[in-house]
Amino acid sequence: MKQIAILGSTGSIGRQTLEIVEFFPHNLKVVALAAGRNRQTFLQQCMRHKPLVVSLELEEDAKWLKEQLAGEDYLPEIHYGLNGLLAVATCHEASVVVTALSGAIGLIPTCAAIKAKKQIALANKETLVAAGDYVTKLAEQYKVQILPVDSEHSAIWQCLHGEARHSVKRILLTASGGPFRQLDRGALEQVTPRMALQHPNWFMGQKITIDSATLMNKGLEVIEAKWLFNLDYNDIDVVIHPQSIIHSMVEYSDGSILAHLGMPDMRIPIQYALSYPDRWFNQLPRLNVTELKGLTFEEPDTERFPSLALAYQAGRQGGTAPAVLNAANEIAVHAFLAGEINFLEIPAVVARTLDRHKVITPSSLEEIIEIDGWARSEALKIIRKQ
Repeated sequence: MKQIAILGSTGSIGRQTLEIVEFFPHNLKVVALAAGRNRQTFLQQCMRHKPLVVSLELEEDAKWLKEQLAGEDYLPEIHYGLNGLLAVATCHEASVVVTALSGAIGLIPTCAAIKAKKQIALANKETLVAAGDYVTKLAEQYKVQILPVDSEHSAIWQCLHGEARHSVKRILLTASGGPFRQLDRGALEQVTPRMALQHPNWFMGQKITIDSATLMNKGLEVIEAKWLFNLDYNDIDVVIHPQSIIHSMVEYSDGSILAHLGMPDMRIPIQYALSYPDRWFNQLPRLNVTELKGLTFEEPDTERFPSLALAYQAGRQGGTAPAVLNAANEIAVHAFLAGEINFLEIPAVVARTLDRHKVITPSSLEEIIEIDGWARSEALKIIRKQ
């Protein structure tokens, strides 16, 4: 039985991971959970799964949780804040840590889990975006596997299985294009947060849904793919595929292209990351290819959606540029959701923050975190026109 710790259990990926655990009670067991501020949902998760170690973001919520559990026959080890994330990530009983936190906050606990020699099921792409070189070297040092949970990277991973890596010509990451792929620039200026949160194919959290609408999510996935699969950026292409049936493809040197098809359901790649190297039968909806009305593809438009081009630019610059890209984008997305900037200003804030940054090669995790903080502060100055 695999014993699971989940960082971000009340988010979209975290909740779906718990569904998979419930599908396979004889194969999977939750031993540690960490969440943010959704304490009511977290209480229900704790009562249902009875993890040994738990954590919430705020001390007051941790105290509340302890009070709620006081009359029960179950009382876990309760933590809060960053120390709580570290306690969950390094829980002695856990063999696999699912990193489902949103944003660069996942970097420190993921590194701690690697040092504790836990297998990583990675749904927090920002970890490899901000510190890909550091994290992949750390995983190699501690002989830890990083298994992708994102549907696109899971697809690539599966298409690469059993193939000689030198025969890979390129990978093609598919993107739905989001809800606004057919809008002109004038219409994009009028996009509201409510409109942007209506993804046509996927059920996801707020931040990743906005990133999908700007195509920044695909840009972050390009950087993540570079580190997961040890590829050059020239060998990573993005193609718009509105139906989200083909999750990604690999082209080989002989002209063959292997594609991974399936329903747009995140529970499938989550399950594979947890069941690997096995495949377990489930009752999830199946793709009926005879019902497909057509699969279409198009080039991404980086003039209307410049975030993708910014991600390639930062990735090729290397060093601290991807960390700055990621941090500035997080701040810009939060500002858009709060009504402080418009939709087109999201990539503009990111671009200006990158322009103000002098790229260096970071020498430590602490230096990456320091740069992340600088970028957040600088992006806020740009938003506030300071």
